[in-house]
Amino acid sequence: MTEQTKSGTSLGVIPRSLFVFAIFYGGMVPLGGFLGAKQVAIGPLAVEAGIFPFLTLIAVSSAIAELHGREIADRLVRFGFVPLFIAIGLSYFVLQLPTDAGMYEPAKEAFPIIVGQSGRMMAAGILAYGVSVSLNVWLFARLKGTSGRFLAIRGFIAAALSQIVDTLIFITVSFYGVRPIADLMMGQMIAKIVLSAVMVPLVIALVVRIGRKLDAVA
Repeated sequence: MTEQTKSGTSLGVIPRSLFVFAIFYGGMVPLGGFLGAKQVAIGPLAVEAGIFPFLTLIAVSSAIAELHGREIADRLVRFGFVPLFIAIGLSYFVLQLPTDAGMYEPAKEAFPIIVGQSGRMMAAGILAYGVSVSLNVWLFARLKGTSGRFLAIRGFIAAALSQIVDTLIFITVSFYGVRPIADLMMGQMIAKIVLSAVMVPLVIALVVRIGRKLDAVA
């Protein structure tokens, strides 16, 4: 008989939903870093494009906690460091290789800017990911005990609070002592809270619904 977690998920047999969303999660982790090279304007708000895959990670980790328990969701967050570090290592490796002289000239100039983040920003992203997504899972699980089945509300509150922490960590580690950070930090927080309200509850509900259908398949 296989060992069981408190949520009832078997450690010997991976449920279909966990298998599918773990693969999806692993692919989204490094994507946030690359898309973060672009700033996007959403009405009066400005935010790095990496927020979209990052909020997807927040939503998926919450949905996994709902489907399979906090312990499994925490493990998923920790495993997320694997593709993140591999992506960073491969990026630095590719940047060290000589550039083909025939490469499209604008792409030749843009590639190091997009891929080659500073070591300080890279460290900020790693730290912000680990702390904020772990905090999101913890908050989401704790709120379940106080607010019951209110999935959308729990998802938004956990996401918004974890994104505030994410912004504090990332902006401080990346830019403290380099540029004024108060206005930048406030703008990023407002944008992320708004996006958390719009995006996260919908993605959580969708992932939970798909997950339950996958696990119900004989």
